[in-house]
Amino acid sequence: MAIFIYRASLLQSQLLFRPSLSNKHSVPKRSKLLCIASSQLNPTRSEVSFCIGTHLIPHPNKVDRGGEDAFFVSNINGGVIAVADGVSGWAERNVDPSLFSKELMANVSSLVGDLEVNYDPRILIRKAHAATSSRGSATAIVAMLERNGTMKIASVGDCGLRVIRKGQIIFSTTPQEHYFDCPYQLSSELVGQTYLDAVVSSVELVEGDTIVMGSDGLFDNVFDGEIISTLAKHSDAVEAAKALANLASNHSMDSRFESPYSLEARSKGFDVPFWKKILGMKLTGGKLDDITVIVGQVVTSPAAASLNQVQMTGKMEAASSGDTRGLL
Repeated sequence: MAIFIYRASLLQSQLLFRPSLSNKHSVPKRSKLLCIASSQLNPTRSEVSFCIGTHLIPHPNKVDRGGEDAFFVSNINGGVIAVADGVSGWAERNVDPSLFSKELMANVSSLVGDLEVNYDPRILIRKAHAATSSRGSATAIVAMLERNGTMKIASVGDCGLRVIRKGQIIFSTTPQEHYFDCPYQLSSELVGQTYLDAVVSSVELVEGDTIVMGSDGLFDNVFDGEIISTLAKHSDAVEAAKALANLASNHSMDSRFESPYSLEARSKGFDVPFWKKILGMKLTGGKLDDITVIVGQVVTSPAAASLNQVQMTGKMEAASSGDTRGLL
């Protein structure tokens, strides 16, 4: 619990937006809408695709330096979304924790259309990881939507994804960790995990489904029920992503909130000292962290997107003592 985790942002020529850092006390927040339309090979058959909104909120204590969350969106086929979450423990070894996940997402960007990848998220992770030369590590998740509605997912670590249909979560990824706060991670070192450790899933999507993908800054601070209720209030993907990110941010700074993170910590034996327990106290509060949220609405006839490929990144702010995950 003495090792802090930070996240990586991705800076490339296709950057759509960057935070304003004119006030070091401000918390930049960015939203973006992207409708991803697949080409109509058969005009008599509807093909599904994503309409995507995103929102990024950095940790408030590291606005001036930026953070280490990175994400990627492409309109190839039915759409591709991905999040990488850099492991900040590398900072204690004088390694910039953002470099690995920046480069990992850069490689996902350049390889997503590769013939050898064959639109397979696990192969994409393998090739992107192999091409990453920066020292460091990151958790990662990639989801690729086929035009026929099949979404393939590969994840390593604790970035997450939910599929919501008619007000119910019908699919959820499961975090992988070695022990509490030490997730599986793609690494530059041999002790790390590889694409072979990825959890691979496939989900059949239909029009009206909603996908929520994010770094653990979202899922450590927001319960699934809150995700459902928030989506019910916002029909627009951008507004939904913004609302979820703001909710996670508010919870992360609330020392009294019974967060998913604090509940898990107590279940793993982490709690306040015994004398505080005698006084009726317990470990509560959210987890300060970078927060990345991608909301994808499944549509059958969106307006065609003009971008062939879009890479979006945010200067996420790093975690304080509330973000304590182990480094392999």
